[in-house]
Order: sequence, then structure tokens, then C-alpha cells
Amino acid sequence: MGADGSGADSTGADSTADDASGEAREAAAVRRFWTRLGVPGLVDVHTHFMPERVLRKVWAYFDAFDASGTVRWPITYRHEEERRVALLGAFGVRAFTSMLYPHKAGMARWLNGWAADFARRTPGCLHTSTFFPEPGVDHYVREAVEAGARVFKSHVQVGGYDPDDPLLDPVWGLLAEAGVPVVVHCGSGPEPGRHTGPEPIARLLARHPRLPLVVAHMGMPEYAEFLTLAERYAQVRLDTTMAFTDFSERLMPFPRQEAARLADLGDRVLLGSDFPNIPYAYLHQLESLERLGLGDAWLRGVVHGNGARLFRVG
Repeated sequence: MGADGSGADSTGADSTADDASGEAREAAAVRRFWTRLGVPGLVDVHTHFMPERVLRKVWAYFDAFDASGTVRWPITYRHEEERRVALLGAFGVRAFTSMLYPHKAGMARWLNGWAADFARRTPGCLHTSTFFPEPGVDHYVREAVEAGARVFKSHVQVGGYDPDDPLLDPVWGLLAEAGVPVVVHCGSGPEPGRHTGPEPIARLLARHPRLPLVVAHMGMPEYAEFLTLAERYAQVRLDTTMAFTDFSERLMPFPRQEAARLADLGDRVLLGSDFPNIPYAYLHQLESLERLGLGDAWLRGVVHGNGARLFRVG
């Protein structure tokens, strides 16, 4: 028996076995979810894989929420990389991303090199890249596109930059011309930044209306404003990352009066999860989408069809 009376020995072997058994049950439930819908699996446009020391810092950021006592944010899938990849496979995720992002100049090119290698050695991973407003950004973004990058990540909040920064204008133009989607964390959740909110993105889209932009987290908490941008620009999509879950509904609830607009945009809503950095089970994101009551056809598009078309995957 362990010192805490839990029945686990000092190695934690019983706890590890329980974790694995629980995840196996969850994987079976996730597979039942998409099997019932009649799709071949899931396409998740918002998952995080990054160099280990960078990921540890991201986890420390969320651990600080726990320490502050304001909100609990335990990392549900705090595993080594190999186990995290295997778990997505067990869930039936056919395509996923390695969303990574710099918080200062001089990081992006290095992160892009890591991500290109990760995509090469990881079946199902879409080659993901990123950028930061700095001299030479247009050159290394072009290099990434020419090397086969299929999606970019821009984190306006963490990076603390204005998407309207003149250094980024050729980048947005390049991505619009190449048709490469960019997932942008531009909403003001979980904490607002100097350049978050719909206004900077509205100015960006006015200049680059064909930019294939995916608004992360449905733009929470400015849901209605980002729905408006999606209605205005045909290449704007929204990902579901953390939206509609019990966790987010307590903090930044989705306005129910907007459900009809969400239904109408069903072909441009994409499944995103934030795996592994979520404070609940992966299955809960899927169940939260189902309980919106928008129907199986809408669900099929969100969890598979829309992402499969965007990234041309099966």
C-alpha cells in the first residue's frame, strides 16, 4: 500500500495502469461516437505538439492557473510524446496538427524546423508552421510553404503582436495566394491581450479577403463578432477548440441566440480540441458538440468532412 493509503505502490504502477485502462475506455467511446455518425474518423485542426522544453513551459502556464486559485486547469494528457500520438490514433483521429507558436523574435524558424521533422516522422500529422513579426519573416514563411507546410499557427495573444504589423503583410498575402490555412488565436480568452478581439482581424481581412483564416476557439468570448466575419468572408472558418464544454461555458458561455448562425455556417466549422492541454477528457469536446442539437449532418461536417475537404485528407 502506498504511503497515502491509496493502494498504489511506491512506483505508481497501479496508478499508471488505471490511467491506461481509463484511456482505453475513452478511446472506445470516442470511436463509437464517430462510427455512429458514419464517418471514417476525426480531423482535428487544433492539437499541440512542440519541442519538449517548450511544451513544459506551456504546461507551466496552465499550472499557474491552478496555483492562483482562480480556475483549475489540470493537463489531462500530460504524457510523453509517443503516448500522446498513440492516443490520438486510438481515438481515430485521421489528421491533426502540431500547433506551435513563438512568443518572441528568433524562435519561429527553429520551431518550423522541428515541426517539419515531426510531421515527417508522425503519420497523420499535417505539416504545421508558424511565424512572428520580425525581419525575414516573409522569407522563412515562403520556405515553409515551398517545403510543404499545410497549415500555419498565429497566436496573437501569446505573441503580443498586432496582426496588422507591416512586417506580416507579405506573409498574409503569401498565405492567401497559396491557399494555406492559418489558425489564429485572436479572441480575448482565456486572457485578453493588447491585440486580441475582432477589430484587428476585421482590418486584416479587409486587406486580404481571400485569406483562409481559421478562428481558434470560435473566437471566444467574442463569438458573435467572429461569426459575423465568417458570414462576411467565405474563406473564414472557426474551430471548436474548448467551445461549448462545461469548462468554457462556466467562464465564457456561447450565446444560445447565436445557435442558428452556427448551424448556417456548418460547412465552415472545424473540430479543434487543444489536445493535450485540456482540463477534461477529449470525449467531452465531442459530446459538447452533440448536445448543441444541430443534427448529425452538422456534426459529420464538423468532426470530419469540413476538415477533410480543407486539407484534402480521407
